[in-house]
Amino acid sequence: MIWFLFALMLGTMLIGVPILLAIALVGYVGVAATPGLVLPLFAQKMFTQLDSFTLLALPYFILAGALMSASGMSQQLVDFSRVLVGHLRAGLAHASVVASMVFAGVSGSSTADASAIAAIVVPTMKKTGYKAGFAAALIATAGTIGAIIPPSMVMVVYGAIAQVSIGGLFLGGIVPGILVGIALMITIKLYTYHPQYPELRVTHGRFEWKALGRSLLTVWPALLGPVIVVGGILSGIFTATEAGAVACLYALLLGLFFYRKIRWGDLPGILLESVVMTTMVSGVIAVAGASGWLLGYLEFNEGALKFVTSVSKDPTMVLLIIAIVMIVLGTFVDSLAVLLVFAPAAIQISKVYGIDPFQMGLVMVMCNQIGAVSPPTAPLLFVTTSIAQCSFSEVNRHVWWFMLAETLVLMLVIFVPALSTWIPHYFLG
Repeated sequence: MIWFLFALMLGTMLIGVPILLAIALVGYVGVAATPGLVLPLFAQKMFTQLDSFTLLALPYFILAGALMSASGMSQQLVDFSRVLVGHLRAGLAHASVVASMVFAGVSGSSTADASAIAAIVVPTMKKTGYKAGFAAALIATAGTIGAIIPPSMVMVVYGAIAQVSIGGLFLGGIVPGILVGIALMITIKLYTYHPQYPELRVTHGRFEWKALGRSLLTVWPALLGPVIVVGGILSGIFTATEAGAVACLYALLLGLFFYRKIRWGDLPGILLESVVMTTMVSGVIAVAGASGWLLGYLEFNEGALKFVTSVSKDPTMVLLIIAIVMIVLGTFVDSLAVLLVFAPAAIQISKVYGIDPFQMGLVMVMCNQIGAVSPPTAPLLFVTTSIAQCSFSEVNRHVWWFMLAETLVLMLVIFVPALSTWIPHYFLG
């Protein structure tokens, strides 16, 4: 039964059925075909999955991201990043990574991160001679930082499914997210030595403290956003859920009164956009929770544990196995579906092997994001490819080296648990 359900989900997704309908179909068919279960149970489990205080953070952070995008904050962050690192070789490429890292601290979404930064930086990159495929691949991969550096909607979803502290996951993502940014900038540096990329060796101007000071005068409220969100959680002033509400209020005030890019008449459209996104994500969480319960009822978690135990009893090797399986599946199936389906089994495995739940969470979130840029099913690549107006094959040629850089950081998180566990345990106990 279990293998039939997985084959059904894989097949429906490969033919283009939306993730929500694919997971719902699998769960519905599974409940209908399992003796002793009745169909209303599927709806009941969907409701139970959404009946969670933790998930209240989701609509807040989605709305905060929409408000911040509309406020023009992304343009300010890109300008600041260009002043900071634009004088280096491949300065625009470095600036796009820095901007993605800072924007990640306020958006909470890799899609929002990639689309906002790409819309501003890619046209300038193309004008200065950058290959469109290179620019799209870089910004798509840099966009994954949006789901690693807190706040993160993927972490909210994972925390709700796996019953892990979202605040702890947020804090655990700080170091890995920064390391991903550094790894991407090192990869850009290596590209500058390649003879086929002379445009990356061109420099523009030099670093000026005065220019940095002028930029700080306008960008400081945007830079203060991550400090307020993360600092509030670290200090215990508010929880991760309350941090989402604070982020919404802060973004609204910035957009209305400081940057003045948002008008009162824009709010209905922004709210509608956030409602639609929240509904889509909540629907996926609901059907994934119900389908995950069904898999647990069919003893999928026990089967996964037996398989892992038969391969290795070393916790590090167990994490490697989980990472490999998730990345491979993420190249063919929607990576969010992989995360949601495997989360309950991964948590059970982590308890048996004594793996820290924050380390397990960061490994799964990073695998999810690597899957988001892994061809052929790579939603972030499709976003940046459409903005760059280039073919998918052009982007495909460049994305592998950036994926390798992020995968090396994933290996560090697996082999050095403190990278994802020290901060949350130090501040949260």
